[in-house]
Amino acid sequence: MSVSTESRLRDALETAVERGERGVQVAVFIGGELALRGSTGWADDQGTPVDDETLFPIFSVTKGLSATALNLQVERGLVDLERPVARYWPEFGRKGKDHIRVRDVLVQQSGVPQMPPGTTPERLGDWDWCVAGLAELEPLFPPGKSSYASISYGWQLGEIVRRTDPLNRSFVEFVAQEIFAPLGIEDYFLGMGGKNHERVARLTAASNLRPQPSKYRELAMPGSITPGPIWNDPVFYDAVVPGAGGIATATAVARFFSLLANRGELNGVRLLAEERVMSFTQPRPDSGDYDEVLGQVPWIGCGGYWLGGPTPPAEPIIGTNPHILASNGSGGSIAWADPDAKLAVAICHNRMFRINPPLPPQEHPFTAVGDLARSLVG
Repeated sequence: MSVSTESRLRDALETAVERGERGVQVAVFIGGELALRGSTGWADDQGTPVDDETLFPIFSVTKGLSATALNLQVERGLVDLERPVARYWPEFGRKGKDHIRVRDVLVQQSGVPQMPPGTTPERLGDWDWCVAGLAELEPLFPPGKSSYASISYGWQLGEIVRRTDPLNRSFVEFVAQEIFAPLGIEDYFLGMGGKNHERVARLTAASNLRPQPSKYRELAMPGSITPGPIWNDPVFYDAVVPGAGGIATATAVARFFSLLANRGELNGVRLLAEERVMSFTQPRPDSGDYDEVLGQVPWIGCGGYWLGGPTPPAEPIIGTNPHILASNGSGGSIAWADPDAKLAVAICHNRMFRINPPLPPQEHPFTAVGDLARSLVG
């Protein structure tokens, strides 16, 4: 890293702190190689400094991993996006859900965004309870209606992956063996198994974290498990929550997104065809529809990832290139891939702030980080 780049990174991180951040970690990959990383601030109330090894809960940034796992099964001919979910997971077809397609779930238009009644922090760690409960839900909206599955998305996709895996692995085993190991990704956890808790940054919440009340949002993200005290609880650290429970370093997340930035191949390992990755950049059907769960228009593509573009509806710091593929996390964690520039960026932090509607660039704590990352590729 040049002196000028190091200085700009330091300034960008200082700007984040000036805008309210507590602890921040950044990583940038270009062409599959780590080009930039840095950190600042504090991981907890005891003054532990954030460094490159600090782990952060990344919330819905994890959805990019779940979407990729499902897209892998599509790539291998094991899943057809146009078939009903019930083709692969028969129990899901109950209560009027028999016509919901895999594609509807992937692009957040299943009409079933809610979590099962009775969800508790402890039950988040019980995969079988979660998927059995999801199978018994009745749709809130017709298929094709934007209906953001804040927490349940990962189990909806993960159970399809699990049911179609010829080796009958758990979702965690599938991800570890089919994505993390081939790509050399470490320090990205779906359930920590009681280990490394001391490395996890403690979260704090800014005011006005959630937008105006919505009965649908409460069903999708029940108060019992909403971001708050639970997310500093070891029970959550150890639970496998594939739609909102990843715990990782920015380096690990950026390395994963580098697979998408390099159009399906990373350091000689190809997991997805280039044509498939670029198809993800097409907006989903009815992409301009308002989502009553989120309280905004989610700018989502056909692969299940959020897209770049003008703000609104796109997240401002990722850039305006419509080919950008991103995952936004509750409270502001974010990662994105630009397959035109072979650029992948991840930002992890522990001071959660409002993300919908998106903060304008002049207020967003990570605007300077995004600008710096893009400047590295011209």
